[in-house]
Amino acid sequence: MTPRQAFAGGVLVLAGLLAGCAATPNRAAPTPRPEQDSGPPVPPPGLLELPEPTVRVEPKSSRGNSPYVVFGKHYEVLATEAGYREEGKASWYGYKFHGRTTSSGEPYDMYKLTAAHRSLPIPTYVRVVNVDNARQTIVRVNDRGPFHAERIIDLSYAAAVKLGFHDRGVANVRVETVLPAEPAPRDPAPGGRFFVYAGPFRDWQGASATHENVRALVPERTDVVRRGGTLRVRVGPVPTRRAAERLRALLQFHNGPIQAPVIAEE
Repeated sequence: MTPRQAFAGGVLVLAGLLAGCAATPNRAAPTPRPEQDSGPPVPPPGLLELPEPTVRVEPKSSRGNSPYVVFGKHYEVLATEAGYREEGKASWYGYKFHGRTTSSGEPYDMYKLTAAHRSLPIPTYVRVVNVDNARQTIVRVNDRGPFHAERIIDLSYAAAVKLGFHDRGVANVRVETVLPAEPAPRDPAPGGRFFVYAGPFRDWQGASATHENVRALVPERTDVVRRGGTLRVRVGPVPTRRAAERLRALLQFHNGPIQAPVIAEE
């Protein structure tokens, strides 16, 4: 990969200050860790279509929101994310940091749409636009970095794929905050409720394990139900088919080799 090793993300710089190291289910870091950061030779199937995180009101993290010092330089955290907009260069971080603890205390998952920023409150949602190719995505800031004067944000590998620069080290980007109160386009009233079903499963143990994984991924209600004589994990209801499609893509990507989730209107 390109030159971002020393200043890759807040994970590396703050690793000695933050305890713990946990890998995300189904996305284990390679062993041993590479000395130089990198990503997969080819992006995993479905990563380009990974749904953006839902922008929602969240309490500020108890970790990562105080003034701090890195490489002898003092950094302040902004009092609010409202109105932030900046243009500059973005980098990304991958295998070398996968599973390590971020500044928020959450494990870094290179396959989720997250980012590191020097001064935005944690968490903050931002829209990142690659000004060279007009691709864009929303990411959730949960880490500190990059500590390199020429870069304004450090993105996850998944975000770099979405923005089309995972095969390079940096990209020219525009970053601006996205607030939960902002209006978003809505589908017409669907006249029904939509659920996403994952499975089927032969036994309760398999269904329960997937249920726990899904519950950690999405804010929507999740249950284990018997449908058509088999056990399935049900997510929902959600109000629109578009929302259900996004959930199905997320479940299929993160749960790997299970039967493709099914959308049902009930």
